[in-house]
Amino acid sequence: MFTLDTLVRPNILQLTPYSCARDEFKGRTASVFLDANENPFGSPLNRYPDPLQENLKAALAQKKGVAPERIFLGNGSDEAIDLVYRIFCRPGVDNVVAIAPTYGMYAVAADINDVEYRAVPLRDDFTLDADALLRATDALTKVVWLCSPNNPTGNLLDRKAIEQVLTTFQGIVVVDEAYSDFNDQRPFRLDLYRFPNLIVLNTFSKLWASAAIRLGMAFASVDIIQLFNKVKYPYNVNQLTQEQALRVLDDMQHITLWRSAIINERAHLLPAVAELPICRAVYPTDANFFLARMTDADAIYNYLVDKGVIVRNRSRVQLCGNCLRITVGTTQENNALLGALRQYKA
Repeated sequence: MFTLDTLVRPNILQLTPYSCARDEFKGRTASVFLDANENPFGSPLNRYPDPLQENLKAALAQKKGVAPERIFLGNGSDEAIDLVYRIFCRPGVDNVVAIAPTYGMYAVAADINDVEYRAVPLRDDFTLDADALLRATDALTKVVWLCSPNNPTGNLLDRKAIEQVLTTFQGIVVVDEAYSDFNDQRPFRLDLYRFPNLIVLNTFSKLWASAAIRLGMAFASVDIIQLFNKVKYPYNVNQLTQEQALRVLDDMQHITLWRSAIINERAHLLPAVAELPICRAVYPTDANFFLARMTDADAIYNYLVDKGVIVRNRSRVQLCGNCLRITVGTTQENNALLGALRQYKA
């Protein structure tokens, strides 16, 4: 039986959160603000932003199909990742389990928070072995991290395998869906009601073309979101970010066009790279990037840098020897990549 309170660090359960000035008169109308020691000049940026981003969450709820009270917004998804550790994991005591390879910030945040990080390798074809993952857990495992589509491999993890983890493991399961907008599989955020231990991450940095504004999302039960809001810093999402995010959400026409363009480019780029003599394999992808195993990834990467074309060398990552991770760009960018690779001589 999943019981949230038994997973939360005792000091977090007992924590009295910081009370924002703007929270104390919530629900009332005011026109004179002398409560927060703000400069009265320089409107509108002289005032603190909404600490709970209510207007933005209301707009986001309509796009994502999740109630506002089940949404947390943070300074990139990395803030939500760090909060998971700070809420659930006792430093030097608890552990987390994750797949390997995967997004590197899960391990970095574990190190920062002094939490043991257990990496369970994917199968050779980058599929998830749910049984192996579950065997790596024990009584001190508080969190399981799953990234789907996975970074850097690009593939969706099998849905049944994820559900097996969700129903078997009685701790927190985080499914990072940063790249979910580039495929048609039902996102796990729409199934929150089925899994009380589920946290789903998403971001404005990928499909929404807003990496610069640093806005991440977490979707979870109301109780888990309340814990996030309890522990987060008071004004964690600034006013400029909130305003720009609202503009982005109001521009679905461009978002739809960009999604189609990226998927179309992906369909042309993958086979073109696969047929290069310096490419050993291109792995299936459900994201806006793909993993390619090359004959000599280090040399090819350095050659591309000299040509002004930057990809990601993942050769030092587990199971990714001699692999480059390549983002799908514009037609012109993809042609520049292919042109450079076709001229490469070992």
